[in-house]
Amino acid sequence: MLTQQNKDSAPIDLLPYILDLLVVNIFAYFLPKVLQHPITFHIYLSISWISIALLINFYEVYRYNKLAYIFRLLFVQFVFFSLVSFAFIGFFKQTNIGRLNIGYFLILVGLTISLIKLTRFIYVRNYRQNIKKDFKKVIVIGKNDKTKQLINVFGERTDFGYNFIKQFYPKDEGYQIADCFSYILKHEIDEVYCSIEELSDEDFYELINFGDKNFKTIKFIPDNKQIFSKKLNFEYLDYVPVLSLKENPLAIRFNPVLKRGFDIIFSTLVIMLVLSWLIPIIALFIKIESKGPIFFVQNRKGSDFQFFACYKFRSMAQNKNSDNQQASKNDMRITKVGKFIRKTSLDELPQFFNVFLGSMSVVGPRPLMIRHTEDYMDRIDKFMLRHHVKPGITGLAQVRGYRGEIEVDSDMINRVRLDIFYVENWSLFLDIRIIIQTMLNVVQGEEKAY
Repeated sequence: MLTQQNKDSAPIDLLPYILDLLVVNIFAYFLPKVLQHPITFHIYLSISWISIALLINFYEVYRYNKLAYIFRLLFVQFVFFSLVSFAFIGFFKQTNIGRLNIGYFLILVGLTISLIKLTRFIYVRNYRQNIKKDFKKVIVIGKNDKTKQLINVFGERTDFGYNFIKQFYPKDEGYQIADCFSYILKHEIDEVYCSIEELSDEDFYELINFGDKNFKTIKFIPDNKQIFSKKLNFEYLDYVPVLSLKENPLAIRFNPVLKRGFDIIFSTLVIMLVLSWLIPIIALFIKIESKGPIFFVQNRKGSDFQFFACYKFRSMAQNKNSDNQQASKNDMRITKVGKFIRKTSLDELPQFFNVFLGSMSVVGPRPLMIRHTEDYMDRIDKFMLRHHVKPGITGLAQVRGYRGEIEVDSDMINRVRLDIFYVENWSLFLDIRIIIQTMLNVVQGEEKAY
């Protein structure tokens, strides 16, 4: 289950990464040493620093974290970085670097980076508290000791950056969960805190679906009730425990960078090595057979439900139904060239320009026709979850056989089910597996590739 959580981490702030790497490499440059390959030393330190930082979530700091948490991150980071730095001497047999010099280097790096991180942490908190900016608007559903404590935290700890707007009372006569939803949308509420003790199972389910559909953060204040078998994050706002649905892997700060980097490299290689010579050839055959443009451009809805122009090679004769009628088996609109490029999936190759420009990814849920999106978004449970990530040229549903024409509702239900699994279980290794399977499917041929 996915809701947009921890929006503090949504914007990818590369500045801390860059500053820390500059500090590490500047001090390494002035370190007294005699090396045959000094660049190796800098690369080794840089990769080690980033790897350790990602392993311990060194850059994952949220507005409600305490100063003690920052000190703990600094301590763990430098313990491991120190071990790795000293290991360089033995690993690369660099006896010209004295251990004492490495020690001085680590002290200087540690003090400098600690000063930068602590100063930034304190400055952001003070800025938020004094200037009253960057506040998240929140509401609370429930009335008990825990919700009272939480509301007090919102009011007293302004450095956390939460602006408490309203409290709803589920036990009051006339209370309707729909009223909360209307209020959230009308007042552009960012986060909703709910007391599990006062929620019915139906309300719990509706809240989760509402958060998924409207890209709202839903968090829960735990009690003695049994929590549904979901992946949960356990957090503290001051001394008040709060549960939130575990964020999907692509909401974690570095993972979108990793996926985007892979997309840029992969799409660039395809554009340079394949499309540079293949486009003129396919364009020539398309023009010879039928009048019309080489490319077919259709609006689809992608990440965060935003429109984007999706590119394909034109595989049909020009017609008025191309935006509303999906291609079917033995479709008379499909040209001879179109039949070949659809069967071999060559018609999808221009979407690598979409990937390069950032509106699509190599792997992700396939973007649907607008008509299908509107038809199924309210009919299929969790449909909107697939729009939390960029759409892909290929996806898990496609390599499992759910591609092409949607003949019955179960085709779409199974496609959405696999799309949701992909969103909630993303990894770069999974992307690579899907790409390899896609290539194998193209070579072997697919039943619904028409």
